[in-house]
Amino acid sequence: MRRCHDPGMYRTLTLITTAAVLALAGCATTAAPSSDTATSGASTSVVVPASPAAPTAEAAGSVDATHAMTQLAAKVHAAKQTSVVTEANDGNNLIGRPHEYTSKVTFKDTRIPASELQMETALDVEYGGSIEVFATPEDAAARAKYIQAVTAALPTAAEYDYVHGDVLVRVSRFLKPSQAKDYQAAANSIG
Repeated sequence: MRRCHDPGMYRTLTLITTAAVLALAGCATTAAPSSDTATSGASTSVVVPASPAAPTAEAAGSVDATHAMTQLAAKVHAAKQTSVVTEANDGNNLIGRPHEYTSKVTFKDTRIPASELQMETALDVEYGGSIEVFATPEDAAARAKYIQAVTAALPTAAEYDYVHGDVLVRVSRFLKPSQAKDYQAAANSIG
């Protein structure tokens, strides 16, 4: 087998690799939204309440995902809990890990047409959504920022994300913006 020792090829590969690394690093350094309502992209948004409305560190963790789901479903009647995420069924393998969610539930939104859900399962955000609860509001905001960065380049993976204190409500891209606003209002009342 003959090997190519073309220095130009190595320079080209090095430039391509460097560009790819810089592009990925740029995604990770996107600034977090700082206003009450910030929109990132056409179908994704992160809501981070102003500091006075956010729970203090002492209050963080005062609600679990099941309790938050009860509060959310009382305001968004189309939301129906489908599962409680545990170590055994967490496809992300994040539950309980440092700076990740401490509890999580998934839900279906009955307004999403069945035809959109042919490839989805009850654990997928696209099915309706999920509620992730974190130890701190900073961890919840960091998770939302990470999701926004990952989905920014993938329109088919975009979702609506609403942060309120230590709670992140993730909502399916299959909902219309006006429908997703129901979750925004509900998320801001969880506590």
